[in-house]
Formats: sequence, structure tokens, C-alpha cells
Amino acid sequence: MIHIEGLSYRYDKKAPLILDSIDLHIKKGDFVALIGQNGAGKTTLLKQLNGLLKPSSGRVTVNGLDTAVTKTSKLARHIGYLFQNPDHQIFCNTIHEEIKFGLVNIGCSPSEINERIERIASQLGLTDKLNKNPFTLSRGERQRVALASVLALETEVLVLDEPTTGQDYKECIEIMDIVKDLHSKGKTIIMVSHDMEVVADYAQRAIILYQGSVLEDGPVREVLLKEHSLRLAGLEPPQTVQLSLRFGSLFNSVFTIDELYERVIGLAAPQASSKGEQS
Repeated sequence: MIHIEGLSYRYDKKAPLILDSIDLHIKKGDFVALIGQNGAGKTTLLKQLNGLLKPSSGRVTVNGLDTAVTKTSKLARHIGYLFQNPDHQIFCNTIHEEIKFGLVNIGCSPSEINERIERIASQLGLTDKLNKNPFTLSRGERQRVALASVLALETEVLVLDEPTTGQDYKECIEIMDIVKDLHSKGKTIIMVSHDMEVVADYAQRAIILYQGSVLEDGPVREVLLKEHSLRLAGLEPPQTVQLSLRFGSLFNSVFTIDELYERVIGLAAPQASSKGEQS
């Protein structure tokens, strides 16, 4: 789906490299988490995927389209892009118009536009707000509006730059469960997140960027155990993973809260049974 070969990028000829000789291949149906500290080049890399930025050297192709020569409007039919800051993405006077804008530009019929708006607004809890100006909403709600406008396009690839920004725990889970469902239906997901719990719970593959280069790339359950690389990149593994690392075989392979709960219950059950027999 996405091929990145020898990608380097700098903002001008005299500026330092932001991305340095990156080689990555992302298959259709992957769920990739791109992680690293601020300034590692994550957002810059994402913007290469839909043509907002062009390679200084190297090549990026999306579904066979070379991003250096393909119009951003054409790439938008293949890649839906959620900005980290929703205010860089929202510009219409109502939420209804915001979601509708992209659908009109890709040639959807009026009936299909209405169906998609109703469905996506319902998914994201925006149905009763469709006639509101998005700039009267909270930061978290504006992020949902921006996400709704992306999801409505039904692209093959979703690129999400911090999709849970401004959300409380419940809202975060709701959004990520929608993303998980889309992935289960065949969407390719590429997500930047600083929330290591979200990465551990939802992503299948993790890529650590460090100073513009790929430091680690592999299954999320392997990458999040690489303490040295995480420390170098200024990252902390999820608390469940820290527990697994600290207590070894007792909590081996515990990554999520659900897995931790099952392990604790499993450890407690034999002790409870033993006490019952003694009594």
C-alpha cells in the first residue's frame, strides 16, 4: 500500500535534515503506531504520505501513486488525514458543512452525502451538534469534527496524528474502538500517538522514530519491550509493560489492562482454592 524508499527531507537546502534516509513498507490492512519524542519527525513523515510535503530525496508511493508528482486532491481519495491540531483542518461555519465539503469534492450524490453525514455524526456523538459552528466547541469536540470529515471520505488508508487529543478516557476509548472497527474491515491505519497505553491496546506494529531515522520497527509487543531504544527515544512503555518487565515470568507477555486483570485473577484463584481446602 505504501512504499518509502530512501526518504530524506529538509525545509530548505541549508536546513538540517528532518527525515534521514527512511525506508518503510506498509501493507494493506496494517495498523501502525508511529512513536517518538517531539521533534523526531513523525508529523513530517505523515505529511509526506498525502503530498503536503514532497521528498527532498527518495521516493514515496501510495497505492502506486508517486506523491512527488501526484496532486494532493488525488491522493486524498486514497488517504484520509487527521491533523494533530483540528483548527488547522476545520474551516466551515457548521459541522454539517464541514463533513459535507469533502464528500462534494469527491462527487458523492446528495443522498449518499446525507447518509454518510448521519452515520458518521452518530458514530462520533455529533448528531445534535450538526448545525453548530465548530469553533464554539471544545478542543476535544473539534477533534471529533475533524475526524468525522476524514472518516466520511471512506478512504483506504487513515493517517491519524494524535487522534485522541483533548479527549477524556471514555471518549478516547470510543474513538479508538471506531478506529479498531475500521481496521477490522480492512482499513490501513497509520497513527501517531504519545499514549503508550493506546499503542499497546490497538496497534499491531510500532515504529520508533529518533532524530529523523527509524530506530525500531516491528510487532508492537516486541518494540515496547526494547527498553534501551524506548529510553533513547524519550519514551516510557505502558505501566502494564513495565510491570511485565519488572516481575518477569509472573507477568510475562502482559500488555493490556484486560490481560493484567486476567493474569491477576488467574494467580489469585489457586490461592483462594487452597485456602478453601484448608478451611
